Amino acid sequence: MSTEVLGGLAGLALFIFGMRMLVLGRAPDMIARSFRSLRDAGYYHMLFGLALLIYVGGLHLPGVVSGQVAAVFAVLLVGVALVRFRPRGRGPTRKA
Repeated sequence: MSTEVLGGLAGLALFIFGMRMLVLGRAPDMIARSFRSLRDAGYYHMLFGLALLIYVGGLHLPGVVSGQVAAVFAVLLVGVALVRFRPRGRGPTRKA
């Protein structure tokens, strides 16, 4: 299996996982604890998955410019996910 197929499947899985969290209003406990809200967790995963799908899809578009535009758009989506919907920090760790 090629890396593009694996990348597309990973993007699709992340996108569906994020949409499922947003629609059903549930998330695994570990993910729910890592984010400020369930909405943030859903959008974070959905945007990462969509960015990966756009990037992999852009590899197969004709022409150089269309692939570059897809890559830039994917990076912008990842930037939005990291800045707006990022997981909360773990805080200072306690030393034993």
